[in-house]
Amino acid sequence: MNVTRTTTTSPSSGSTPQPQQQQQPEVEGLPVTIAASHLDGLVLALTPNSHSYNYRSAILFGHATVVTDVAEKLYAMELITNGIVPQRWAHSRVPPNAAEMQSTSVLRVRIRTGSAKIRTGAPHDEKGDMEDEGLLGRVWTGVVPVHSVLGTPIAGGYNRVGEVPAYLEGWRGEMNRDAEEYAREAVGREVVAKKVAE
Repeated sequence: MNVTRTTTTSPSSGSTPQPQQQQQPEVEGLPVTIAASHLDGLVLALTPNSHSYNYRSAILFGHATVVTDVAEKLYAMELITNGIVPQRWAHSRVPPNAAEMQSTSVLRVRIRTGSAKIRTGAPHDEKGDMEDEGLLGRVWTGVVPVHSVLGTPIAGGYNRVGEVPAYLEGWRGEMNRDAEEYAREAVGREVVAKKVAE
């Protein structure tokens, strides 16, 4: 099950050309583990022991090597920058100067294996508690959706651009809508701690 959501944008005129793939000798590299988790909701049940979270998590295992080819490094830096804020690379001072290139390292990771685990849905309680009418009438149960909100941009002290750029404001609104929508929809999906390995 794919638990990754990405925003794709068409390459801008100022984008870095994608480097040509070159045959390179196999280098094992440094063993690395990459993990990420995202909270989507607080699941509140009848008893503390049945409380849970709605979440998405993934872990990857592989080997990392330093990118030394300049064209590949620039391309990777563009992808990383636009992965944070789409189109930001083309709307900033690029390419990086010699000092910036020297002080920045990029790692290429060859993924060997990985797994993902997610939980969505409503609370689940023990049968005995579910049959206790007094308990059901006394304890609120449900899910508190959790989602990040990108706030209104605040101009920097030396900013001379009057309005927040449309690409930035449009992306901010889309991210906020998508984050809230997913967190709310996750309550209705019944996937409890499902693990997907590859």
